[in-house]
Amino acid sequence: MASKQMLHMNQGQEETSYARNSSAQSVEQNKMKPLIEAAILDLCSRSSTMLPTRMVIADLGCSSGPNALTLVSIAVQAIHSHYLQFVQPPPEVWVLLNDLPHNDFNTVVQSLVTLHKGNDPVVVTGVAPGLFYERLFTSGSLHLVCSSNSLHWLSKAPGVLTSNKIPAYDIDEHARLERLPIVFEAYEQQFRKDFTLFLKLRAKEQVPGGRMVISLPGRRSDQLASELCHLRETLARILRIMVIEGVIDKAKFESFYVPMHGPSDEDLRVIIQEEGSFFIGEMRVHDPRSGVDNALMVPSWFAIMMRAVFEPISVQHFGDVMDEFMACTEQRWSQPGSLEEEVAGNPLVMLVVSLTKVVLVEIYIGCLT
Repeated sequence: MASKQMLHMNQGQEETSYARNSSAQSVEQNKMKPLIEAAILDLCSRSSTMLPTRMVIADLGCSSGPNALTLVSIAVQAIHSHYLQFVQPPPEVWVLLNDLPHNDFNTVVQSLVTLHKGNDPVVVTGVAPGLFYERLFTSGSLHLVCSSNSLHWLSKAPGVLTSNKIPAYDIDEHARLERLPIVFEAYEQQFRKDFTLFLKLRAKEQVPGGRMVISLPGRRSDQLASELCHLRETLARILRIMVIEGVIDKAKFESFYVPMHGPSDEDLRVIIQEEGSFFIGEMRVHDPRSGVDNALMVPSWFAIMMRAVFEPISVQHFGDVMDEFMACTEQRWSQPGSLEEEVAGNPLVMLVVSLTKVVLVEIYIGCLT
């Protein structure tokens, strides 16, 4: 699928790489720590007589850089601490890292050595390239699945838009607002389809009672769709200026679709309940900017963070325009108060959900004779 080719972050360790511009994502991962630790405690405590001797942990959408091992490291440390408390030998742990095939796995593999230090617990590692809207692992093999800042990426742009050539963006603001309900509905339906499939696939791959802890950007359920302002809308506003300035072609802009959608907390809850493979243990909604160093929130930081995330997909569609993108972004936010206004007007929130795979119990009723 096309998504496998273009949806990856900037690779390497250069100034514009994702590895050097993902501090905000790191803050979000740390907020998942209590839920991951609680999930490990649940998995380890389920049996009152014997602790598990083997556990398999997977991170879906690990990307690269310093954040690639954060979630699995939290889980491994929680396992070690729990078994130490009961003076029991820890289980053998298998850690699997997933992302799209074009992810910078060279950097990821080099960092895996940190999980092998010492033999307590024994940690075996591996990578699993592939789209998480496909099967990735063997049936009934995973104990814990984690994913941070990944599930808002769709398997593809909504077909109802691309096949009918309905622009997701428009130079004319009146036309854009008029079309917004159609565009929003298309993205919402694509997310519903993709996330439902994601749940079905992970349910097949997890052990009975397996756990998932996921986070993704979204919106609050009381926020109207007409007020929606995701990262892709921020990107579109910058690209619109570049069209007006003649940097990119208008027709190219109107045929650009970012396969990204942030659901509301209620949308997410309904999809999980309707799919039926998992029940929600806990759902948290918080501002992703809380915990981020305010000193970082300057135009250049926001601009380079946007570039680290969106450069591959933008270059594939528009060509090499990222220097102009950076200049336009910084110029847009260079006016006093403009960046603060952008941040305050962005209703993006983070949704964090802890899930447990439903254990089906078959009841046989015998016939009385």
